[in-house]
Amino acid sequence: MLVGWGGNNGSTLTAGILANKLGVSWRTKRGVKKANYFGSITQSSTINLGMTRDMKETHVPLNAVVPMVHPNDLVVGGWDCSSMNLGDAMRRAGVLDVQLQDALYDRMKSLVPLPALFDLDFVAGNQQERANNIIRASSKWEAVEKVRADIRNFKASNQLDKVIVLWTANTERFSEHKVGVHDTADNLIAAVKRDEAELAPSLLYALAAVLEGCSYINGAPQNTLCSGLVELAHHHKVFVGGDDFKSGQTKMKSALVEFFVGAGIKPECIASYNHLGNNDGYNLTAPRQFRSKEISKSNVVDDMVSSNEILFPEGSSKPDHCIVIKYLPYVGDSKRALDEYTFSIFMGGEQTIVLHNTCEDSLLATPLIIDLVVLTELMERVSVATEEGAQQSYEHMETILSLLSYLLKAQQVPEGTPVVNALNRQKQAIENVLRALVGLPAENTCCWSAACPSSARSTRVPLCKRARAAP
Repeated sequence: MLVGWGGNNGSTLTAGILANKLGVSWRTKRGVKKANYFGSITQSSTINLGMTRDMKETHVPLNAVVPMVHPNDLVVGGWDCSSMNLGDAMRRAGVLDVQLQDALYDRMKSLVPLPALFDLDFVAGNQQERANNIIRASSKWEAVEKVRADIRNFKASNQLDKVIVLWTANTERFSEHKVGVHDTADNLIAAVKRDEAELAPSLLYALAAVLEGCSYINGAPQNTLCSGLVELAHHHKVFVGGDDFKSGQTKMKSALVEFFVGAGIKPECIASYNHLGNNDGYNLTAPRQFRSKEISKSNVVDDMVSSNEILFPEGSSKPDHCIVIKYLPYVGDSKRALDEYTFSIFMGGEQTIVLHNTCEDSLLATPLIIDLVVLTELMERVSVATEEGAQQSYEHMETILSLLSYLLKAQQVPEGTPVVNALNRQKQAIENVLRALVGLPAENTCCWSAACPSSARSTRVPLCKRARAAP
């Protein structure tokens, strides 16, 4: 279930799944296009399982390693502050080709979002103009109970095994997390019951989801996942994940900075400029909502910088880094991202790289939603042995699902564990967990089989144990 179902991401996701189910094709100026799931790692990427005896790598689709839900089998529903049906929402978004919209419209127009929670204190004032589909409740606790009832009804009416709730609505401002309100599960529930003001709609949705035994994913940058919510999710053995879809500029940035720092080249300055014309951009014209986005986009290089004390000795400054986002209605969902990177190189030299990236915002974010849901559902079926022998028992994995970090800008991780933003390491984490689930070791990229003499390749003794370095 999507919070913000009638927005650009929600309508595009629903239309995309429907088009894939129906096998739709349509004509464009570049020829005939067919429905696909490109951009989804679970549906369109592969994983290396190892080498054959004749030294050929074996790659299989990621979703072939272990059983995963297919997106075509997902039932999509949810809430939106606008009562517009999904067919008209798809047309309003203007993301998909017109001929594809026309092919799907009759099926999409029958889908109507449920009334949503809405609080102008947490979103930009300009969002009031589309808010005509609001949950009416006399208290915050009553609102939570209504959302819980929506989840139960959706699950029962569609005969579903489970529900996952995902926030793809507008960016909220950051909340002030308070002792006695957000810090423990009991305090959080008590705060809702006494109508504490500093409780965002996203937190109320998350609370309702957890109380109904549903995992919750925060696809926007606000700080929804407070300590009290995490504690409650732990009690109910469900996952929480966040924050903020990582689809375009930030994904590129985390890959580039990882590469350059790994190459011994020092990033000195990163200037990132965006302009976009969708409702996300409209909401971000408000300073408090922009600040949430700025925070999530700014911290993505920190762990990579701290990994290299040669380039960045202890106490030295991090790279200068600024984020600019402007609303330009004409460009719609085709966000423009312009980045300038300045690096220090050999012997006092400098290198500057300038990128221009047209990020089709919803077409890049929608596959991430699919992956977030598919991977979360998979991990709900995974348990981990905590003891060996007669005392062996299996437990639910850690509540904060940090495995989703590859798909999120400002990933949340369990307390005391490292934050990893390096894109390649995040993808390797997913692949190695899948390998572990089928009894394969973590992927070893040292290429011993190619580096060692051919006479050693036939042995059954692990090559890494046969190698040694001269003193």
